Amino acid sequence: MSRSLTILKPGLATSIQDQGRQGYYHLGIPPSGAMDQYSFRAANLLVGNDETAAVLECTLMGPVLRFDSDAVIAVTGAEMVPIIDGEKQATHTALKVAAGSTVSFGVMTLGARAYIAINGGIDVPEVLGSRSFYSLGAIGGLNGKKLDAGDVLPLGAPGERPHATAALPPALRQAIAKHTDIRVMPGLYDHRLSDEGRTGFYADSWKVASEADRIGYRYKGGRPLTFQPRTPPFGAGSDPSNIVDAPYPIGSIQVPSGVEPIILHRDAVSCGGYAMIATVISADMDLIGQMQPNYSARFVAVDMDTALSARRAQKQRLADLRTHFGRTPQP
Repeated sequence: MSRSLTILKPGLATSIQDQGRQGYYHLGIPPSGAMDQYSFRAANLLVGNDETAAVLECTLMGPVLRFDSDAVIAVTGAEMVPIIDGEKQATHTALKVAAGSTVSFGVMTLGARAYIAINGGIDVPEVLGSRSFYSLGAIGGLNGKKLDAGDVLPLGAPGERPHATAALPPALRQAIAKHTDIRVMPGLYDHRLSDEGRTGFYADSWKVASEADRIGYRYKGGRPLTFQPRTPPFGAGSDPSNIVDAPYPIGSIQVPSGVEPIILHRDAVSCGGYAMIATVISADMDLIGQMQPNYSARFVAVDMDTALSARRAQKQRLADLRTHFGRTPQP
């Protein structure tokens, strides 16, 4: 028997996401996937899915859904209360939804992205190994388009039942705050900054601007950065922040005209002509995806040993999450 849900209202920027697609960035196709990978995986484990099953990622505002078959759902990440047939429910908990029920969501009170997992996962076709929607390339998701009212999403067959302790204890939830220290490695073009520009970049507090999405997060409010004087090389623009076009790693930070830093995220373009003054360490990328406009951040320079230690701690946290749900830790 087939299973499905219907989108009654799509919300602000709801999309289908999973772990993302790897190995195509050199062709200009970014990884996409959940902006907060930890919360995405936690949602799937709560409902008994494989941790990389496709889910709904909601940004700032949730959708309204009608379930055409019985289901179990869980909402993790940002604080966004699920409401089943008018009754408020708990987040970070496995919830039964009867066929014909309507699920809506309260205001997102903390964080920027919530994840709705449904047992069986969202069963749209894979594109290049992933079901994730990439809007600029119009691939993945439901037929390569944004979700609209009336869309019907197929659901996979339910797997194992949710674990007996299908609620996530506070210690295993994503930590979300309105101010975040973002650890970065100085970038390939750090040398382009003047001493004064470098000092200001790390000393100032920066606020998330309204231009913050899956492609990149823009920050404002710090002092304009100054650069070392130079004669622009052939192929670079005249602005001091310009370089000869180069590849961009996900998490790299560019500062056009030295005014507002931009962190490239999971749907970012793969190359361009702005100097990358730093790159966010992998362990802190999830935190950026949970920042709303006007949340603040401070950039903290770290060395490679610190970045690798943070990555090990992140892997251990994922191992603890899997152990909580009786899953075998991955190597």
